[in-house]
Order: sequence, then structure tokens, then C-alpha cells
Amino acid sequence: MAIRFSTGLRDKLLGSNSFKDIFQDGIIYIYSGVQPASADDPVQGTLLGKVTQDAGDFTFGSATNGLEFGAPSGGAIDKASAENWKFLGETDGTAGWFRLMGNDLDDLQSSTTLPRMDGSIGTYGKDLELSTISITKGAPYTIDVFRIILPATK
Repeated sequence: MAIRFSTGLRDKLLGSNSFKDIFQDGIIYIYSGVQPASADDPVQGTLLGKVTQDAGDFTFGSATNGLEFGAPSGGAIDKASAENWKFLGETDGTAGWFRLMGNDLDDLQSSTTLPRMDGSIGTYGKDLELSTISITKGAPYTIDVFRIILPATK
């Protein structure tokens, strides 16, 4: 597993913001290739899809189709159970990693202030599990489970 928090996310979490509030109405971008060494780094790889509610159009700064999380419990937070997190393949490729972003405009370049979380993608044992990592342009995909767990100890 390779969850990476950006400096901006860590600063907000250490302040007065919750994970749920930081990523309210956010979006997940899915990329091919290897995730960057830091969530502060610019993206690399090919954009394969944008996860939103029901694969709807998303605009930074608008709540429309942004992703929501449920209430935290037991040191974990899940996607809101009432939401359908989906994406359409934007091009053919193999999913390798994702970037979760808040609703603030993110140009996907280097930043130590924007809240971001990067993670690995696979069919089993990765941070984000898909039924297949072979993405086809125009095909629909669903995220059934998305859970972030903060460990009790290091």
C-alpha cells in the first residue's frame, strides 16, 4: 500500500479541519503508471478517468457531482453509502494510481498547500480496488468500496 498525504493535507489535518470536510465534494483522478514519490509532486502517467457521483460532470468550486464521505467510525472513513462513485474510461490504459483532491481548484502541478491523497490501484490488496485495472475508453466503472483507515499506532 502506498497512501501518500500532501503537505497541504497534513497541515489542514493538524489544524482544525477533518478529512471529511477537506475532501467534501472532491474528486478522484485515476492514472496509468507509477504514482509520484510525493502527493506534492505533479501528476505523471495518463489520465484514465475521473471518479464523481454517477460519473457526472465535475467543476472545481461546485458541489455538483462531488464525492462525499460518511461519518468516521473506529478510526476509518468510507465513501458515503448513498452515493454511486463511478467513472467513464477517458482513454485505454492500465490503472496504476489515483489522486483524491478536494474541491479547491487543483492544476495538478507541484503544490505544498493543496490537500491531496495519492494511492495505489489494483484488483486486490491495493489502496483502491477495481474489478479490472484494464481501462477502456467510454466504458463505465464503479467504486464500490473506498475506505481510509488511520492506524492506532505506528
